[in-house]
Amino acid sequence: MINRRTFLGTAMVGLLAPTAQAQPKVAKIGLLDYAAREQARIMWWKALRDRLRELGYLEGQNVVYESRWGDGRVDRLTGLAGELINAKVDIIATAGTEAALAAKRATSSVPIVMATGVDPVEVGIVGALARPGGNVTGVTSMQNEVAAKRVELFRQLLPRASRIAILFDAGNHASELLVRHTEAGATSLRVTLQKVSVRSLKEADAAFSVMKQDHVVAVILVASPTFLGERRRLADLAIAHRLPMMVGSREYAEAGGLVSYGTDYPELFRRAAAYIDKILKGTKPADLPVEQPTKFELVINLKTAKALGLTIPPSLLARADQVIE
Repeated sequence: MINRRTFLGTAMVGLLAPTAQAQPKVAKIGLLDYAAREQARIMWWKALRDRLRELGYLEGQNVVYESRWGDGRVDRLTGLAGELINAKVDIIATAGTEAALAAKRATSSVPIVMATGVDPVEVGIVGALARPGGNVTGVTSMQNEVAAKRVELFRQLLPRASRIAILFDAGNHASELLVRHTEAGATSLRVTLQKVSVRSLKEADAAFSVMKQDHVVAVILVASPTFLGERRRLADLAIAHRLPMMVGSREYAEAGGLVSYGTDYPELFRRAAAYIDKILKGTKPADLPVEQPTKFELVINLKTAKALGLTIPPSLLARADQVIE
């Protein structure tokens, strides 16, 4: 026979059990960035988190984030990706081609969403943009697609420019790809392209001195997580050496680069958030096509133009999405 106290206790357990089972699962999202923790990069990740919040993911309630920063060092990324796997994240979002490659090497089962990067087919991250297969998908900045366009823009700005340098991070495989695409564009426009690589920002001063000694008239800076945090210093070096500098995104132009042509990175991160949402709700990464940017921004810094003694052609100013005065 069950007494009244036992009955009430059993009843309470029965009432509480469904409530415990109904608690929503907390999604654990790993964030792996090739770059160092600096303001521009933080704002890009904020765009991703803000979009996820709009989609119903509330930090501390049904989502937690595990962030790892590579500080621009490729050799750190494999270990950081392993840390995220050991932390049992449900999904990994990556910024930078090298970060995506490291995450892919670390796991074939945890979904990976790229927020930035060059053509993932060319570097072997996915099999095809339309059907990526495997556990990686997301968005790409497709910098390689606009590499030749930057040379063309420079020729419009400096019609007599026949010798241009390209400055890139030697430790970044994605940079090497962008250099190849820029070379192709330069060849078609009959521009001699001088390749100048650095392995650390300590070599930047010497690199600009070499470019000036070799009589190049302008420089294209290949955007890299290693360079982003030092973009103001690089812009100052270009001005000091009287070298107009083409850069890869508005953040570099806002820091003093003469002209930038590239995609809207905060928007890419917002779009990556939509991928995370779909995958957490059950869609397989292999079934989600990789997205490409639909718009590229042209930003011109007139302050820098004045410092260099340059006059920007009205036709180029008219095309600009933003003019910094």
